[in-house]
Amino acid sequence: MPPQDRRQRLDALRDTIAGIERKPALIEARQRVEAEGDGFPQLPRGLVQEVYADASRDGGGSLAFALAQARSLLNTRRPSIFYVQLAQDAQALGLPYGPGLTWFGLDPASLTIVRTADMMEFLWATEEIISCRAVAAMVADIKGSPRLLNFTASRRLSMRASSNKVALFMLRYGSRQETSASHLRWRLSSQPGSKNPYDSKGLGAARWRLRLEKGRIAGQRTEWLLEWTKNGLAVFTSPSTDSSFARQSTTVPGAVSALLGDRFSEAS
Repeated sequence: MPPQDRRQRLDALRDTIAGIERKPALIEARQRVEAEGDGFPQLPRGLVQEVYADASRDGGGSLAFALAQARSLLNTRRPSIFYVQLAQDAQALGLPYGPGLTWFGLDPASLTIVRTADMMEFLWATEEIISCRAVAAMVADIKGSPRLLNFTASRRLSMRASSNKVALFMLRYGSRQETSASHLRWRLSSQPGSKNPYDSKGLGAARWRLRLEKGRIAGQRTEWLLEWTKNGLAVFTSPSTDSSFARQSTTVPGAVSALLGDRFSEAS
């Protein structure tokens, strides 16, 4: 058998196995979505979600989307969110912005930033964090396609996140998608913002189109148009930039990001 055919068959087998392992967590997510109705669903802990942006400059939207979900998972028993990145990627990817997170309802004190020297340390830290039952969610910001982050590594992370009920968000970049054992894979792209209600020439709220490329959680629906508001993420039913859109209710609170951190706890 040619090497290329062998690899394709192995990839197909891995996807089949991963699908079996993903099934319980996705069933729980679908049941919750069906109970909540319209709007962007509040997904449960235990899921591994990949969020792809076209380039690292678009990573702010991916980070905000992940933190918006993570905030809704915090409680007294699970008061912590972790953000992990390689130290060498910090200049390109930036950091969450403390005052902005506060404005959108996420206390920066609940977010711990971890920077690792290499990918081996990165994967070790990720596994240790999602093994802790005091953690509600973890965001792994990953630039490029590290060789060590292969299907086997992603399967280990998926199984550990599911067993410990920790939400894991893996922020990825580019059009190339690696084979992984994630439960859900999103593609996030920027859209024209809404109109500024106080200045016709000013900037309005940012909007993003979110497309579900892997997994199924809400019937046949695979796309959402999201806007940040002071009360959380609003979901729109039309791609128009007119601010008169009818908003659907949502239980997911919003978050913002920027290049500078403020009032964070930090581990290195």
